[in-house]
Amino acid sequence: MAVLPVKFTKTKRDKLAQVLWILNWISVVTGAILFSLGLFLKVEINKRKELMAERDIQYVPNMLIAVGLIACGINFLGGKICYDCVDTTKFMRWKLIMLPYIVCTFFFTSCILVGALMCYSMRGELEESLDMGLAVAMRFYKDTDTPGRCFLKRTVDLLQIEFHCCGNNGHRDWLKIQWISNRYLDMTSKEVADRLRSNVEGKYLMDSVPFSCCNVNSPRPCIQSQISNNSAHYNYDHVTEHLNLWTRGCRQALLDHYTYIMQSIGLTVLVIWVFEVREHSRMHLVCMAPLLSITLVFTMLQVQDPLFAGCLQ
Repeated sequence: MAVLPVKFTKTKRDKLAQVLWILNWISVVTGAILFSLGLFLKVEINKRKELMAERDIQYVPNMLIAVGLIACGINFLGGKICYDCVDTTKFMRWKLIMLPYIVCTFFFTSCILVGALMCYSMRGELEESLDMGLAVAMRFYKDTDTPGRCFLKRTVDLLQIEFHCCGNNGHRDWLKIQWISNRYLDMTSKEVADRLRSNVEGKYLMDSVPFSCCNVNSPRPCIQSQISNNSAHYNYDHVTEHLNLWTRGCRQALLDHYTYIMQSIGLTVLVIWVFEVREHSRMHLVCMAPLLSITLVFTMLQVQDPLFAGCLQ
């Protein structure tokens, strides 16, 4: 029983083939955009990988890169099929691969949706990775003479200056670790020796933070040492005066930075997914209606044209 009778003349068939050919080439461009977005996200993560713990957070950019490459291939093939639709004899050679092509396109569009959702679900793992990675980087901040760690001081300082942040969760994180290298401590000094002995772990803890924590917008010179000693500074109250140091932790600053990037990418991927669903649905409804009849209770599409007659056999 025919539910959706559609008649195609030669002119309409050629126009439809041209429209689908153009849409497939637009989809090739969207595939390239997916690839570029995945590559961009991968580069952004690798920029600060030394500040992240060894956790698997590369799966999102890797998936976007893979989906982008697959999109280019599938849509290039779809464009070729639509181009050959103008010639009935050429279209017949594609008849055997139409079913695998439909399956691939449905799977492909599902992967795009999954990739978009993964961009939004990555925040939790990224936050945990940043929390652990920043804690390690701060602990090795003083090891400027140790191979493999000598760059961490510069990395952390640049991070705090660029993102206007201090410490992992705040400036008080620096008060809990020794961030000054032993090479700059006078071990013959009684004050230094007392500080080292007073700590059970033998650390030289100070009531100060690195210079990179200083707020450049502060109306007064930065107070980075004896920050809890009100009497050490004129007209100063460490409880209420927060203008001298950045108050936001670097974990939150980096998390906000990456969240904005991932949300922007996720929204773009969702728009691409909607476009791909609409574009592939048009092609499937035109040429693959009998395959859809399994779920539509034997709904059949009658096409009175030799070109699409092959689709229904």
